[in-house]
Amino acid sequence: MKKKDAIAAINRQGILLVYPIKNAKDPTSLWSVAYPRSEMRWDWDAGGDNRVASLWHLREELSRSGEVIYAKWYQGRATFFSKKLFTALRAQFQRHPLPLNREARELLALMQESSPQSTRQLKRGTQLIGRALESTYERGMKQLWQQLLIAGYGEVDEGSFPSLAVGASSLLFEELEQRAKDLSDEEAAATIAAHFPAGTKFQKFYLKVTAPPKL
Repeated sequence: MKKKDAIAAINRQGILLVYPIKNAKDPTSLWSVAYPRSEMRWDWDAGGDNRVASLWHLREELSRSGEVIYAKWYQGRATFFSKKLFTALRAQFQRHPLPLNREARELLALMQESSPQSTRQLKRGTQLIGRALESTYERGMKQLWQQLLIAGYGEVDEGSFPSLAVGASSLLFEELEQRAKDLSDEEAAATIAAHFPAGTKFQKFYLKVTAPPKL
């Protein structure tokens, strides 16, 4: 799949996972758009399907393109958004923000000072270092991902496996953040409804994320 085709697909759909979940058609993914008749198998060895690895590398290229937005949003999975849908979602979260725990606030403040940053930098900057604090770090990041307060932007080589570089959306996509502030509630809701048809996995996840906390 070529970069321009992937961007066109994301803009057309509004939201796409990178890979399908158990090869299901819903939620939609870049893989299902590029290879609609092919079942995806997680084979990374020499005899495996090189399309899986190629799509992973394309994911990194797309994340730093500035043309689409990359986040670990749907169930914490690699998810791409069009600028239009991202702006509408940010408009909703700006006006109806979900609570953030202390770690999430500290992580966001760190990224608002400088973006993007690697996982190692974020952990050091917030003192969330070591296995004992891994789940604490992940919970904080999850809260930021869910409201699209942060976005992935390329990778940083930190050893055996590259680390996703993450930054504050307010810095990486400053223009879209401003657009979100200017977008009316009606426009934002209409865009979200158009891209999250009733009954789809994306719509159900969005409703779950935005549901008022249980007392």
